Amino acid sequence: MEQDLNLPVHTLRRLNQRKIMSLTKTTNIDQITVTENGIVLYREATRIMEDGNELSKTYHRNSLTPAQDLTGIPANVAAICNVAWTAEVIAAYQAQVAAQQAGA
Repeated sequence: MEQDLNLPVHTLRRLNQRKIMSLTKTTNIDQITVTENGIVLYREATRIMEDGNELSKTYHRNSLTPAQDLTGIPANVAAICNVAWTAEVIAAYQAQVAAQQAGA
């Protein structure tokens, strides 16, 4: 009998008796919101699946401010930013930040 991975025969027999499960990990952007002042909020969902059944789901949230560098940002989020961040939105956001800093 040929042994895969140099495993002992009794270990191979046990492995052959078990059903091999298929685990997959998927990550996608499932929520994008543009606030009144142009800040873009997005949520990334990570799902761990076993044979089509969800075992785990976690969320990671991010925010982007008008005119922020979009290097490394997912393409669908960057596309929303490019539409939402008009020159007027960027100027209004920068004025708001300046006013907050002047008042502090």
